[in-house]
Amino acid sequence: MGIKESANFIWSIADLLRGDYKQSDYGKVILPLTVLRRLDCVLESSKEKVLKRFEQVKTMNIQNLDPILNKEAGYNFHNRSKFDFNKLIADPNNLASNLRDYINGFSDDAREIIEQFEFDNQITKLDDNNLLFLVLKRFQEVDLHPEVISSVSMGYMFEELIRKFAELSNETAGEHFTPREVIKLMIHILFLNDNDILTQRGKRRTIYDCCAGTGGMLSVADEYIREHNEHAHLEMFGQELNPESYAICKADMIIKNQNPTNIRKGNSISDDKFEDKQFDYLITNPPFGVKWEKFSKPVIDEHKAKGHAGRFGAGLPSKSDGSFLFLMHLISKMKQDDEGSKLAIVFNGSPLFSGSPSSTKNESSIRQWIIENDMLEAIIALPTQLFYNTGISTYIWVLNNRKKGKRKGKVQLINGVDFFKKMSKSLGNKRNEISKKQIEELTSVYGEFTETKISKIFDNTDFGYHKVTVERPLYKDGKKVISKGKPKPDTSLRDTESIPLKEDIQAYMEREVLPHVPDAWIDESKTNIGYEINFTKYFYEYKPLRSLEEIRANILALETETDGLLKKAIV
Repeated sequence: MGIKESANFIWSIADLLRGDYKQSDYGKVILPLTVLRRLDCVLESSKEKVLKRFEQVKTMNIQNLDPILNKEAGYNFHNRSKFDFNKLIADPNNLASNLRDYINGFSDDAREIIEQFEFDNQITKLDDNNLLFLVLKRFQEVDLHPEVISSVSMGYMFEELIRKFAELSNETAGEHFTPREVIKLMIHILFLNDNDILTQRGKRRTIYDCCAGTGGMLSVADEYIREHNEHAHLEMFGQELNPESYAICKADMIIKNQNPTNIRKGNSISDDKFEDKQFDYLITNPPFGVKWEKFSKPVIDEHKAKGHAGRFGAGLPSKSDGSFLFLMHLISKMKQDDEGSKLAIVFNGSPLFSGSPSSTKNESSIRQWIIENDMLEAIIALPTQLFYNTGISTYIWVLNNRKKGKRKGKVQLINGVDFFKKMSKSLGNKRNEISKKQIEELTSVYGEFTETKISKIFDNTDFGYHKVTVERPLYKDGKKVISKGKPKPDTSLRDTESIPLKEDIQAYMEREVLPHVPDAWIDESKTNIGYEINFTKYFYEYKPLRSLEEIRANILALETETDGLLKKAIV
């Protein structure tokens, strides 16, 4: 049974629940049993060895048997119950109690995964409705071993199941699942120049996703490294808030023989589970436009108490969009040695320009901090309609805290909006996808770092500007009002100007302002520095309006085509 057939088969099992379960509750049964069957298939070949070893050691005075039995299983987990799916089905009269015994037989990390689904309640309900045997028997018929369905393919399957269940319950479908081709583009760019991990035997690197979801980004990164260098080791770390997604991600990690404690549950922003830890690579797709008022207190407290010694010293974004919190969180986990770290994050358009320069540190000051510290390496504009739950414009930001060579002091903007092909069938809002060839082309554009029609290179300071306050004098009965020896400003005439950092402020005033209002002046106490990235401006192409002759010719052609109907309508 292939990937598509397996996914459809599992989806079809939900039909058994119809009538006894609300559609919105199908996932409470199908998702944990999919995870459970996956673990069962993985352990099947070593099950007898583990049971035999368990009989030998259970009477010994050994406090923790897990390492011993894990070794027999060949994974970082095991199951010491005498049951597996085959034996459970063989005893239908005692299925509920035997299934609980089977789940309790898992080692701690694996059992914790199943507990995240609160599945024990569903065992009772399924048993009471005479559904437990029917559902379990169907799962027993599908082979979910990694040799049959890879981790990346399994990730697809979980995301598709979650998306379908969310649609049934009118919830947001796949709140921020990242299309695999977007992840692959991010991974290609992250690892492009790391020849050590791609070629040398025994090389180790770490990667961290602070919004890990079901582990899609980590799995694609692992697959990419294995394809290029099977003797390298990529150690994966992640944190995830949603219990079910966390469980699916952790299950994938233990099957890969990764350290299960590297996947942790909680809100990365308000409850950082990897405090003071740093990583070689950082990657994430935070939820777009997430409101953070609910967990604002620890964030504000850290900002005030720790400043730049904490994560959020550069500023705090609007509470209506916490995107920059995730970026600052990741930046705090970049290594500070000679090699540094590299980071890729998916944003919508808002972080490019939101926030106005002011004395209060906000989005503008966060951009300023990132750019002036020479961390922003590139931004890639992606095609629209790539994501399942939104058709809006999205961007990959690439950061590097140890830029090399010609990239120092520079930022590359890449316009990849036309790098897509239409899908034969839409998935929610997703109507476009980036092909393998287009991923390679965009990666080459990034790697070549040259000016082209779709690649622009800027100095860091090109994005900065002085926001100046322009005052004009107040007049009463035709007389200028003087206060403390200076003209008093007329607040109703107050205006602001944005002057590029590279331009002299006085020269700008003499050229752009004073010829029109000769009595104007700048209140220097109100001057602030701002940074924004006007992506559209840099890639704007002027298209001249059609001539009157061309428009007339088109109208006449249309008249002819419609067989004179337009003439009759006018008459």
